[in-house]
Amino acid sequence: MSKYNIQVFTGDYLGSGTSNRIYINLIGKIGSSGQHWIKTLTGLWAGSEQLISVHCKSDIGDLLLVELEAKPVALGLIDDDWFCSKIIVTTPEGVSKLFPCYCWMSSNKRLSLREAVAKLGTKDTAPELLAHRQDNLKRRRQDFRWGIYAEGLPHIVNAESPTELPPVVRFSFTKEKEFLFTLGAAFKELKLGTEFNNKDRWNNIGELSSLLSEKKKTTTTKYVEKNWMRDDFFGYQFLNGLNPTMIKRCSELPENFPVTNDMVKSSLPEKSTLEMEIEKGNIFLCDYKRLNGLQGNEIDERKQYLSAPLCLLFSTPENKLMPIAIQLDQKPGARNPIFLPSDNEKDWLLAKIFVRGAEFNEHELNFHLLRTHLLGEVFTMAVLRNLPSCHPLFKLLVPHVRYNLQINIMARNLLVSPDGVFSQYTAIGNKPMTEFLKRAASSLTYSSLCLPDNIRERGVEKIPNYYYRDDGLDLWNIISSFVHGVLSFYYNDEDVQKDKELQAWIDEIVENCFQEKSKTGFPQSFVTVEELSKFVTMVIFTVSAQHAAVNNGQFDFGAWMPNFPSSLQCPPPTRKGDTTDDTILKTLPDVSTTLNIMAVVYLLSRESSDRYPLGYFPEALFREDIPLDLIAKFQEDLRVLDKKIEKRNKKLDLPYTYLSPKNVDNSIAI
Repeated sequence: MSKYNIQVFTGDYLGSGTSNRIYINLIGKIGSSGQHWIKTLTGLWAGSEQLISVHCKSDIGDLLLVELEAKPVALGLIDDDWFCSKIIVTTPEGVSKLFPCYCWMSSNKRLSLREAVAKLGTKDTAPELLAHRQDNLKRRRQDFRWGIYAEGLPHIVNAESPTELPPVVRFSFTKEKEFLFTLGAAFKELKLGTEFNNKDRWNNIGELSSLLSEKKKTTTTKYVEKNWMRDDFFGYQFLNGLNPTMIKRCSELPENFPVTNDMVKSSLPEKSTLEMEIEKGNIFLCDYKRLNGLQGNEIDERKQYLSAPLCLLFSTPENKLMPIAIQLDQKPGARNPIFLPSDNEKDWLLAKIFVRGAEFNEHELNFHLLRTHLLGEVFTMAVLRNLPSCHPLFKLLVPHVRYNLQINIMARNLLVSPDGVFSQYTAIGNKPMTEFLKRAASSLTYSSLCLPDNIRERGVEKIPNYYYRDDGLDLWNIISSFVHGVLSFYYNDEDVQKDKELQAWIDEIVENCFQEKSKTGFPQSFVTVEELSKFVTMVIFTVSAQHAAVNNGQFDFGAWMPNFPSSLQCPPPTRKGDTTDDTILKTLPDVSTTLNIMAVVYLLSRESSDRYPLGYFPEALFREDIPLDLIAKFQEDLRVLDKKIEKRNKKLDLPYTYLSPKNVDNSIAI
């Protein structure tokens, strides 16, 4: 008789334990143990570790699989789901084998687990393991089906509610409760009062200052309130604000932006010219042409207005990035003046407000929603549908795609639905929003998602005080080193080419993400380990670091409404000299819109209770020494970077913290 000692680990989530009876069956190469009830004195409660023994009458051969089945204790009783973390089996020979689970299990369901040692499909030989591999993918493809969000946009999971998703990709019970936190609750927590239906305009800017208590204002929020009208802070936000990847070096002025040297000479060094500064690489451009021609929304039957500005900036000898010219429409002409810092200060301030309004749309819809959330959903779906749980790439990526599907469904239902926040409280509204997203999607390229390539393409390698670039490149390199180490352990170039599951993964990503495949620069297949490593680095960076960069500061930079207006109630000015304080107040969003957007950016910036920072892997998915050593090295590299950023930030008036590894989540979960 052979004796197997089995450790059964229950997750520590609230509600992880179960009153169901759990049965275990050990499946070997030549036989199985048969079902054994996991009978314990205290039961399977949250966070518990139970030890049982299974005696086999005959030799079952090499242990291949562990099969679990849950049954209610009596017919008719409510099913009590169980969250199993892992099973560790010690064989009669004293060999310890880890079987990861990390998912919920309901009654009358069977769950088959295989050992944590990762295997490529070409290197699986046992028929039982090959069958398990195929069954794993068959079930996932049934659970996760592609759906259409809108023509021309990346495809999504075919589910209208988070409850339609399998529990394995849903938030914990605790986190689901947190997401019942409503706008009304946010109003109460922020102490915004009961004016969320007030359609009046603001009487003066000072009223905005009293909206938040000092306790609710972050260090950055206070800084923004104090400095939002300053040109140097306006320029700073293109580098280290919510949208740090849009600014480009201007090597030649666009034909539709006829800025002359005489216009900007007062903003340039003495004896220098615009042409000279362009040649030196000191002139930069932000062009919001994707907003051109879109009609503004109506909020409470009031017309709202969009603009598609062009903004020219100068990197000064003092290492400040300063705006030097703003045109609020794409078509130049007498009724579309170029605003300058030398103009009336109210004219200039209003022009900057219109740029910040355009920033709201570009940031929230393109750089946040599309380039992190929606792309992350495609990556997630392709992982779940094409990589079995034993695949090394599945083990590497699953911590980074775990919660993307649920948060995206919630965003589509609450934020960008026909009756969601964007329809009610933004100038772009619903239909123009979809058109804008299509325009943004048509410009997606592989290089724009790979930070080192993106930095070079935009010509911003040398612009000073670009902390997003500096921290981002450090993070990219740390992730890249980790990814390449892990993949090189499992793959050589020939393995890459022969891995059908891997090739199916990239094929589904391209097929479900891009209309014009050949123009995106995305790989259609993988040939080398180097190509694969770069792509996987991009995936992890996108759903962790890039999302943190564009998400985590929304309340910091957006709570002070004039710095991040979601709507504008007057059209762009068509001539200079008419702007007054009253003009600005009439243009800014009304009281209701301001308060509701403030509550939204507060919700989107909150830290959840069960977040997993980058490099923290609560699930023991790898077993081999080299991947485990690489994880330890990855974590140490992230700690070193944290200290480096912290040291730099001590010298800054406004610390840049969004890419400190401790502030970066493993996956998109908010």
